[in-house]
Amino acid sequence: METHRQDGRPPRRTPKPCLWYNNAVDGSTSQFVFTAAPEAALVAFREIQRVDPKARLLDWLAPGIGRAATDLEWDRLAATLRRRPPLFVRHVCPVQVTVRLAGSRQDLDLLSDAAATLKPSLNPSLSFSVQTRILADQTVYGRFNVNERLAAVLSADGAAIDVRQPAQVLSVVCTLDQGYLGLSQTADNLSDWAGGERRFKREQGQVSRSEFKLLEAMELFGLEFPSGGQGLDLGAAPGGWTRVMRRHAMRVVAVDPAQLHPILASDPVVEHVRQLAHSFLTNPRYADLRFDVILSDARMDARDSARLMVMAADRLRRDGWALVTLKLPQRDMAEIAIRAIRILRPRYFVVGARQLFHDRSEITVALTLRGAAPNRTGP
Repeated sequence: METHRQDGRPPRRTPKPCLWYNNAVDGSTSQFVFTAAPEAALVAFREIQRVDPKARLLDWLAPGIGRAATDLEWDRLAATLRRRPPLFVRHVCPVQVTVRLAGSRQDLDLLSDAAATLKPSLNPSLSFSVQTRILADQTVYGRFNVNERLAAVLSADGAAIDVRQPAQVLSVVCTLDQGYLGLSQTADNLSDWAGGERRFKREQGQVSRSEFKLLEAMELFGLEFPSGGQGLDLGAAPGGWTRVMRRHAMRVVAVDPAQLHPILASDPVVEHVRQLAHSFLTNPRYADLRFDVILSDARMDARDSARLMVMAADRLRRDGWALVTLKLPQRDMAEIAIRAIRILRPRYFVVGARQLFHDRSEITVALTLRGAAPNRTGP
């Protein structure tokens, strides 16, 4: 016999656990979730379709976060994306199990049951991490609660947890009423961070937000500053990228008509050239200078930035590297980005190119001189 609450209404029913495997959606063999900047989300999905023409967008879970289906097995799709890295897709992960959620503490039990079904696919000899994104506006539980519960499930047989550099990742995406889980190799996800959201702690003395962009690019593309080397910062003001180079004991020529931050203006190892970047590169006074690193975050059209970097190629030492941001309009961003990269290619090898988490309407491109890095592959 059904009992009633004191207010006379029937009791709330606790939903029964509901798990299902994503082995077939409209004839597909697998699902995945991808992320991009919201304004570039459709461009990002078209990139995936160029890799897999049969990929189908199922829905948007949130701005810039899409769920899609494909006829390819996950391993094949991931391998193809690694071989042909996209510019605008920041992160991708498989959806192997779906859970119906209730927005209550019971969700943690449901997600734990789902994680247990994926546990046989976990390689216990490799480290792992749980990366959770909660897209619903609820305060019942947070991503740390989910991470802790699911990590306990996967580590029960001795698998080691490594939050910073895991070899495997259990990706969890929770909406208001659905949970999507998938286990993959970290390298297959295009980013080591959940949703590609690489965050840094703000430092004392930080000059600008753009410092995070430089740090993220160096981490993603595997770049290092040579200690004691010489750096060139084109379009430097207020000096965020210059400050990062100085933190690595580099001598810096900072080029910008505008003023640098006072802590850099008073630095005796920073030479501030108050000229436009083009004027500096054509100034005979500086023609003999050579640099280990050349950076450019100048506010100009992507194709003009690429041409500027072509001019700067003669100033880069053979074993040096360069980094440039290519500013993009809201329309035709992919086409303009590709044209700008084509301008760079005769002089440079493209180590990598991506719209970073800290990028706005732009992509960041890492470069070495042609012939200087024959063993590297880029997009």
